[in-house]
Amino acid sequence: MAKIVVTCQGQSLDDKVDPRFGRAANFLVVDSETLEFQVLDNSATNSMAQGAGIQSAQTVANAGAEAVLTGFVGPKAFQALNAANIKIGQGLEGVTVREAVARFNAGEVEIASKPSREGHWR
Repeated sequence: MAKIVVTCQGQSLDDKVDPRFGRAANFLVVDSETLEFQVLDNSATNSMAQGAGIQSAQTVANAGAEAVLTGFVGPKAFQALNAANIKIGQGLEGVTVREAVARFNAGEVEIASKPSREGHWR
């Protein structure tokens, strides 16, 4: 069993993966075996001028995540997630949370070795 955090535009397994890590609307903390999940609201980071990625990384680490599945991760968030020994799967925008978890379970998600975005962005 792995505890996976997936960025999500909504609050269910059938909602799309949010392409943004730091400013994702929500995080779904998913049990990779049972697909049981809990929703963590991440909307507070949308009002932050900077530091959203680092704050989001702290939220994910506090949730006990072993991996994060998302679209894009900036350099500061990437560094913070790496420091917490959390694996990062990027490039999953456009699929549902359920599909992202299935791909992870099947070994079809490449674990990133560098951030996919430079600087901060919205």
